[in-house]
Amino acid sequence: MKVLVVGSGGREHALLWKAAQSPLVERLYAAPGNAGMAALAELVPWSGDVEALADWALAEGVDLTLVGPEAPLVEGIADAFLERGLRIFGPTQKAAMIEGSKAFAKGLMERYGIPTARFRVFQDPLLALEYLEAVGVPIVIKDSGLAAGKGVTVALDLHTAKQAVLNLLSGPEGGEVVMEEYLEGEEATVLALTDGETILPLLPSQDHKRLLDGDQGPMTGGMGAVAPYPMDEATLKRVEEEILKPLLQGLRAEGVVYRGVVYAGLMLTREGPKVLEFNARFGDPEAQALLPLLENDLVELALKVAEGRLEGTRLSWKEGAAACVVLAAPGYPEAPRKGIPLHIPEPPEGVLVFHAGTRREGEGLVSAGGRVLNVVGLGKDLREALGKAYAFLPQVGFPGALYRRDIGRRALGLST
Repeated sequence: MKVLVVGSGGREHALLWKAAQSPLVERLYAAPGNAGMAALAELVPWSGDVEALADWALAEGVDLTLVGPEAPLVEGIADAFLERGLRIFGPTQKAAMIEGSKAFAKGLMERYGIPTARFRVFQDPLLALEYLEAVGVPIVIKDSGLAAGKGVTVALDLHTAKQAVLNLLSGPEGGEVVMEEYLEGEEATVLALTDGETILPLLPSQDHKRLLDGDQGPMTGGMGAVAPYPMDEATLKRVEEEILKPLLQGLRAEGVVYRGVVYAGLMLTREGPKVLEFNARFGDPEAQALLPLLENDLVELALKVAEGRLEGTRLSWKEGAAACVVLAAPGYPEAPRKGIPLHIPEPPEGVLVFHAGTRREGEGLVSAGGRVLNVVGLGKDLREALGKAYAFLPQVGFPGALYRRDIGRRALGLST
């Protein structure tokens, strides 16, 4: 089979690495890919035009496409491929609205009784500010559209809350914000494969969104992740029964069949799991921690999802744990520095390196994005996995590299 992976980050490198292990694969492509992915696949120059990529895939005879990032899904890449009779792993444009519009997602949750924070949606800044004065803080303010994981403000004071609202709503094109009650608890992620009928939850994981240790600093695309997160069976069952099933049933009731990965970002509150956000794809960096633990053939699973044949499939996992630590460029997330020379030695056993923002320049590698490299440690337990990842970091570090030193600390505290 000819398999195409769409995207250029650490998540896509992990997808490609896992796909390369499938005996079904004869040839791999990545569009546009990155320097690390070039060792596994033929890189396809791509500007982001989904129709053009679908035409290329048809001409090239691509058998299956795996989509990593959210932007092409929201732009309708699955629709473009399906119109040409091409198999694709990823939801249609309508289904991807669970991530493309937080207002749509919250309305869906309200309609189908999915537990989430109380919320209001605003487009008018004056009405939004009036509402703020009435409800007070703490409050969570979210950009309703795609924001690469960075469009969220957890406001503990009124000044921060008002500033966030004005930043999002006072532009010339206007905007839309979702304002939510502040939930307390532990954050976790449950991803699930689905063909629209069958749901296969993956191992629970935990992402670390803030830039700095102790969950301080600005929101980022994610600075690290661990899997499995210590979630008890009863809670995981509630996530499946109260969140994932109603979501898919609700979409179906509205004429939408969801095929791909559903990402449920959760707050584990005293009342039970509540949805912070839905995403329409693998998490980044959760995928980098989960895929190395997955024993199943990813390409085979993706085919079953794309063809609606997931029923009867069981997921199998390796013993142990995985921990991903992200190395970001100085200046990330606002203005990451590019062109920093990188030196990446061969990692030892139990350590993987996935490229994110890298490109080849002459004979060497340089940074080309905010999140540059992902170092993943694998171990018999989370403590060993973290130890391996952090032990290797100095060897791939670069001047001014930003990384968190406390990835997995909360999960470790819960599992010991």
